[in-house]
Amino acid sequence: MTLIFNPEKYQELLVKYQPKIIRTEEENEKALAIVEKLMHQPNRSLEEDELYALLITIIEKFEQEYYSPGDDSTPRSMLLFLMEQRGIKQSNLVGVIGSKGIVSEVVNGKREISKAQAKALGDFFKVDPGVFI
Repeated sequence: MTLIFNPEKYQELLVKYQPKIIRTEEENEKALAIVEKLMHQPNRSLEEDELYALLITIIEKFEQEYYSPGDDSTPRSMLLFLMEQRGIKQSNLVGVIGSKGIVSEVVNGKREISKAQAKALGDFFKVDPGVFI
């Protein structure tokens, strides 16, 4: 069965959620809440997938500008910053980048973040993996 994108249904979603450029942390939190809801919704429609992708793009743009790292940032400092901002604990990263021991070593600066781990962290935090390299 081929699914067909329904522009009218997508328009209804756009009217309901009214996505726009994010300029404040409050707007970012609202967009993140919608993304969270869509992320955990089983059997998303094509239109919901499109809204989800749009919101992720808008959120990433805001976070890259608002939380732009300075010249002194390191992959580890970016990881620690994102963990703090989002209330993520080391235990939340077990399985994302490795075992409890590996996560501990990365977080404590005893092990560098590999390219594979950077990609996984980028997916997990919804940011460009390059911030971890």
